[in-house]
Amino acid sequence: MIQIDLSNSTAFLPQDWLASREGALNQARAMLEEGNGPGGEFTGWVHLPRDYDKEEFARIQKAAKRIQSDSQALVVIGIGGSYLGARAVVELLRSPNYNLKKKDTPDIFFAGNGLSTRALLETIELVKDRDFSVNVISKSGTTTEPAVAFRIFKALLEEKYGKEGARKRIYATTDARRGALKGLADAEGYETFVVPDAVGGRYSVLTAVGLLPIAVSGVDLDELMGGAAQAMEALAKPGLDNPAWQYAAARHGLYCAGKSTEVLVGYEPSFRFFAEWWKQLYGESEGKDQKGLFPASVEFTADLHSMGQYIQQGQRIMFETVVRFAPSGQEYTIPNDPDNVDGLNFLSGKDLSFVAEQAMRGTLLAHVDGGVPNVVLQAGAQDAHTAGELIYFFEYSCGLSGYLLGVNPFDQPGVEAYKKNMYALLGKPGFEAEKARLEARLGG
Repeated sequence: MIQIDLSNSTAFLPQDWLASREGALNQARAMLEEGNGPGGEFTGWVHLPRDYDKEEFARIQKAAKRIQSDSQALVVIGIGGSYLGARAVVELLRSPNYNLKKKDTPDIFFAGNGLSTRALLETIELVKDRDFSVNVISKSGTTTEPAVAFRIFKALLEEKYGKEGARKRIYATTDARRGALKGLADAEGYETFVVPDAVGGRYSVLTAVGLLPIAVSGVDLDELMGGAAQAMEALAKPGLDNPAWQYAAARHGLYCAGKSTEVLVGYEPSFRFFAEWWKQLYGESEGKDQKGLFPASVEFTADLHSMGQYIQQGQRIMFETVVRFAPSGQEYTIPNDPDNVDGLNFLSGKDLSFVAEQAMRGTLLAHVDGGVPNVVLQAGAQDAHTAGELIYFFEYSCGLSGYLLGVNPFDQPGVEAYKKNMYALLGKPGFEAEKARLEARLGG
């Protein structure tokens, strides 16, 4: 299970930072476990690692094998929680260079997560002359970015394979009963998977939303779900020794002490998109009522040469949460240079992982000495079981944190504001008056 080290944070917290929150944590835990708090209708993820649909799980694995056998590439179309979780796990476990590696699984491309013409055309160029399939992920089927992308890639598939051939290469992950995408999938005969009603997008990585692309990449889904199930069992137990309780309480205590930004730190490039998933999870869950920590992320040691100066001596508004994985067992010995041009012969014969470890330890000490508390989360090996544990740990801690903060961690009302403006400016029927108002503000 994830272990938490708060030794570099306690000096920034009051002595009773944990005990004083015990009652609130007990209440938050009860609301999560019983689904009776604000947003409780969206707590289906809490027991998901135990209660997931086993029949659909088997279909996901069967579909993944079919895609692996008939496709050289899979285009995953989705935005926000409909793609970040899958990409996070694929890159963490299969490499950020997954598409460049020699492997017996298809390349995976992510589309529909923006409106860049350049990016869209590049993805089309990369797949058009190859056998490919599409996994479109959308609860409604009407979200602008993925809906536009799906129109385009659906047309490409139908042009390449005909309507019947395209039908066998489109997999729709959507609402179980309603919505534009569900209606289209039923009419066209696409294989469908379910976005559960009780699981919001940013908590959905362990549903079909994330599991189909993850399985196509070759990740062991049984191990992934097994890690999440182990975390679910451990974190459900009340008590001040619960690492999720400690993390949520420390975050809230540091927030109350004036730390407004949490920086998630990874020391592996493959952790980058896991951090992007984490930022959506915490940003959308806590950023309400003018409350909430701002979630940011850095990759060390690379970002020590860019953001390091600000972290060390900028405004004292942040704390760091560092995710460490167990040693990989891989080794690379630093060679000797007879001329010692770079002056680094004192490192000759040392393993590169040893150098990285000392860089991390030195950074932790420097930052805490500079007034930046840090929380260290020690995870297991960088494998599917640990990834499942880590996903569930952050989800459960996020639910606790939201309730400690006094917000509903499972809605996102602010997201709708930009959508209304965009629809109006694009001329969507029913938004005519709003379009005139916005164009007047923008000067025509």
